[in-house]
Amino acid sequence: MEKTVHIAVVPGVGYSHLVPILQFSKRLVQLHPDFHVTCFIPTLGSPSNATKSILQTLPSNINHTFLPPVNPNDLPQGTTMESQMFLTLNNSLPYLHDALKSLAIESPLVALVVDSFAVEVLNIGKELNMLSYVYFPAAATTLAWSIYLPKLDEETSCEYRDIPEPIKIPGCVPIHGRDLLSVAQDRSSQVYKHFLPLFKLLSFADGVFVNSFLELEMGPISAMKEEGSDNPPVYPVGPIIQTETSSGDDANGLECLAWLDKQQPCSVLYVSFGSGGTLSHEQIVELALGLELSNKKFSWVLRAPSSSSSSAGYLSAENDIDTLQFLPSGSGFLERTKEKGFVITSWAPQIQILSHNSIGGFLTHCGWNSTLESVLHGVPLITWPLFAEQKMNAVLLSEGLKVGLRPRVNENGIVEREEVVKVIKRLMEGEEGEKLRNNMKELKEAASNAIKEDGSSTKTISQIALKWRNLV
Repeated sequence: MEKTVHIAVVPGVGYSHLVPILQFSKRLVQLHPDFHVTCFIPTLGSPSNATKSILQTLPSNINHTFLPPVNPNDLPQGTTMESQMFLTLNNSLPYLHDALKSLAIESPLVALVVDSFAVEVLNIGKELNMLSYVYFPAAATTLAWSIYLPKLDEETSCEYRDIPEPIKIPGCVPIHGRDLLSVAQDRSSQVYKHFLPLFKLLSFADGVFVNSFLELEMGPISAMKEEGSDNPPVYPVGPIIQTETSSGDDANGLECLAWLDKQQPCSVLYVSFGSGGTLSHEQIVELALGLELSNKKFSWVLRAPSSSSSSAGYLSAENDIDTLQFLPSGSGFLERTKEKGFVITSWAPQIQILSHNSIGGFLTHCGWNSTLESVLHGVPLITWPLFAEQKMNAVLLSEGLKVGLRPRVNENGIVEREEVVKVIKRLMEGEEGEKLRNNMKELKEAASNAIKEDGSSTKTISQIALKWRNLV
């Protein structure tokens, strides 16, 4: 009888950081059923309903333990979302240390895998003599930049956005400073000062699992693996995506699928900014009028406006606000577009939507999960990044891989309705759109091959699994 190989995983704080490491864990135990995973979850306040729901989908060889929750009232008032996440993790470290130590005595752990927002936990792994890895749920391009940023910080005196030319690093598409991670846009900020030491810690990991695949990001993956570099070993294991997108039989979401069934193949533009992405009221109005004027079919997941591009939904994945009131002219927009548009105001079954044959394009915030989902379903993109590393993804998709179009933003940060119309028509009709579709079809095939039994990412996971198994 095979011995059980036991590893521990630690997500970052919040639903959007829990889901990726659980998906990685599920992929691991699916391929290697003799593995057992224990997930230690730091939380700010009570776990959200979305968190509880996804934990109910775990197989029997993945179990979870909530660390004592941090009370939001105990954190300094007015701190940013990123700072809240860091402080919550820091406050959880003593409990995590004790929990890992106890578990290691009771059931020997061969490895510890932590989320990229929990890299401080690597120190505990090293103290307990465990192999310690990072699961990086974003692009290999973002990983390469994250590892490079401490060097860039030493070499640069101005803000990165003020560097006149796009910055080049080995293997990556050149990226302008204004498109780097949002936490790097103000070097004097507390958030940047939090992040910089964490980027340095990445190099001390025994390896980094990145949710990408060779055929998608050959340049940065190969560059990071070059001999003589100080980079940690990099293991591309993707595309790993969430397969359960349902939060119950939501009538609005299911009605959308029924509406899509009535549309022509490749005729509908799907519009969604993810669970945490929000637009200003002014931008919602411009986008709505642009969708209407384009005269193309659309399915739009509408969120309430916010002055910030990221909302509390980033932490909780819950949103209960009625949003239809923010459309132009109240219900007039819905009345005028009822034949060609479908607005979703709650849960959207994104996997089912992207896989539907009526979808011809995806206007996306360029979150990496949404990006991988569109690649796996061969849907070309309009790239509309909001926060985090999304602008970097937009550059990769539009300038590097050439599977997306990025709309022009005016001096006030708004994409005007005329620009919305222009970019939709470029994507949904004509030769340019056809080229994007063909490029995305090639990526779709490569993505499917990477996760087959003999695929590049499957082999990578199996090589690591063999290494861990030999330690038992």
